[in-house]
Amino acid sequence: MQVQLIRRKKNLIVRLKGELDHHTADIFRHSVEKELKKKGNQNLIINVTGLTFMDSSGIGVILGRYKQVKDKGGQVAICGLDKHHQRILQLGGLLNIIPVFGNESQALINLK
Repeated sequence: MQVQLIRRKKNLIVRLKGELDHHTADIFRHSVEKELKKKGNQNLIINVTGLTFMDSSGIGVILGRYKQVKDKGGQVAICGLDKHHQRILQLGGLLNIIPVFGNESQALINLK
């Protein structure tokens, strides 16, 4: 899996490519935790356009980053979901707490 991190003012954008599963969840977690600890990163946008597979470990690691961001007073958004990944996140309950947008621009506009 590839994790690309981009900072836009107080927003950290994470672009995922490949598989987010029990083999790669730690890569995502370590990369994002390290960046969120830096001063100025408040919100998190997770772009899953390039994601080819996700299992329950992916749900867990996203939920963990959600809690980390919320504890800092920030917001989390997901963008680029296809129907398959939307269903996985829906079954995992994440779509009840994390808003979904079509692309990064829409997410950036809607986060405070």
